[in-house]
Amino acid sequence: MTISLLAFDVNSGTFGGAATTGSLCVGGWVLRGDVRSGLSASQGSSPSTLWGEDALSLMGTGLSARDTVARLTKDDPGRSHRQLSVLDGTGGTASFTGADSIAYAGALDADCLVVSGNMLVSAKVLTAARDGYREGHGPMAVRLLSGLRAAAAAGGDLRGLKSAALLQLHADHAPLSLRIDYAENPLEAMQALYDRATSQPYVSWTEVVPTRNDPYRSKTA
Repeated sequence: MTISLLAFDVNSGTFGGAATTGSLCVGGWVLRGDVRSGLSASQGSSPSTLWGEDALSLMGTGLSARDTVARLTKDDPGRSHRQLSVLDGTGGTASFTGADSIAYAGALDADCLVVSGNMLVSAKVLTAARDGYREGHGPMAVRLLSGLRAAAAAGGDLRGLKSAALLQLHADHAPLSLRIDYAENPLEAMQALYDRATSQPYVSWTEVVPTRNDPYRSKTA
């Protein structure tokens, strides 16, 4: 199973993405983000990191999520083995699931949230991820982890999970980009890493590094 969530919190202006899979290095393969343009998740049995990167570039020019997905997937002869979901800078979402994606494969699109997965036990895994995120409380990253845990509890992958990734972006804050490239329980390991990354002394350092809205911020400023 590879399952990903991309979300935008209109009230806080925060973008967030999370993913987990039964293979290695899900963060490096799947998640891409830029607070100026949005988020992408490219996955599947033959995933294209180019899709994920090019999606950010296209949305950065003002192209909508829907038009971005249509353009990237139209002419790729390998598209039947790939999935792509994107979330643009306004919270618009779109997704593509290739015809030869390993079942169950699909996506749920909504305003400011898109959930995508393949090699799932059933469609209920997508629903569980969506509901787990929506019913979660706290910062974006915490809600995204709730979505991943709900997806795993709903069935997940017969291979078990081996990696996880978490991305949180805001123009006023340092990016939070966490990866568990291999672990026996990657969601548990991700929770432990998140707890450390949002605690002292590390969090104090993140409060003095440059941000998109304060590009010259430093310790001495």
